Amino acid sequence: MYPKLVIDLNKVKNNLNKTIEMVKGSGCSLMIVTKGYCADMEIYKLLEESDIDYLADSRIQNLKKYEGTTKERVLLRLPMISEADDVVRYADISLNSEIETIKKLNDAAGRLNKKHKILLMIDLGDLREGIFFENEDEIYHSVEEILKLENIELFGLGVNLTCYGAVIPKKENLSILVDIAHKIETKFNIKLQMISGGNSSSVYLIGKNELSEGINNLRVGEAFLLGDETAYSQMLEGFYDDAFTLEAEIIELKEKQSLPVGETGVDAFGNRPVYEDLGVIKRAIIAVGRQDVDPDHLHPIDPSISILGASSDHLIVNADKTESNYKVGDIVKFKVEYSSLLRASTSSYVEKEYK
Repeated sequence: MYPKLVIDLNKVKNNLNKTIEMVKGSGCSLMIVTKGYCADMEIYKLLEESDIDYLADSRIQNLKKYEGTTKERVLLRLPMISEADDVVRYADISLNSEIETIKKLNDAAGRLNKKHKILLMIDLGDLREGIFFENEDEIYHSVEEILKLENIELFGLGVNLTCYGAVIPKKENLSILVDIAHKIETKFNIKLQMISGGNSSSVYLIGKNELSEGINNLRVGEAFLLGDETAYSQMLEGFYDDAFTLEAEIIELKEKQSLPVGETGVDAFGNRPVYEDLGVIKRAIIAVGRQDVDPDHLHPIDPSISILGASSDHLIVNADKTESNYKVGDIVKFKVEYSSLLRASTSSYVEKEYK
């Protein structure tokens, strides 16, 4: 059945081993982020047998799949108060910034007779989650309140960079996180076990030997899956970028002009598309769409094909220059970037095949 995501488990294992060698060789513990492939259980088997330390995901539903794992489970997205019981039940550690939520986790942990560990998130300027680094009073007040809670352990601090504000991790800004951790340890006479210095955008610092001293954990998803660090989008040596490929079927192949006929407005997603006049071209419609992939981050393996656009369920490509004798029913293969992999893995309409 098509469309399908073809997963080369040997290439995934290679990337996993390279990630372990890189991150743990730097002295950091390693969280492998599993949301990019929706906690696929075949990949989970590789992780369970590996030397990683933590399984990390943004969705509690995915962490539930790992019941019985020997790894600690980490909830990456800030918990919802409404899911506090499940967070404590299915995650050993969660990332937090709101004291009211942490108190609800404490209550849930008490009911479940558990101790729940948290990383207090610090915002170093990327403007996603965390207490803004300049607000020392809020940071100290939060720590003070957390330390009063019987069922919560302040396990450490964390930061997220690049995902929203596209702020690049540097030795300078990560050193701020380390400095805040040292101040907290001195002020409250405690020892923080983890200083988590970000995600795949931080791994380039390892190769440059510029990862701030004191950072002892990284959370890695895209670099492991697709072999690229996400600060400057550079391929990592020895990694594969094609462990995942998308295959989809041609359902129409016709010659048509390249400009729509008539007055144009917005498309099905509220965008106003711009078209290039290429004359009459051979256009293929492929049975996959924006509901399943991000067409802006999808690349035909046949370099003579180019993507023209997509609707919910249709991908339109220019097949005018190809020497391949495509026909209706043929399969077209694509390399995927992270956003397309994420969407394809989540879509119930995309099958999975392993090799």
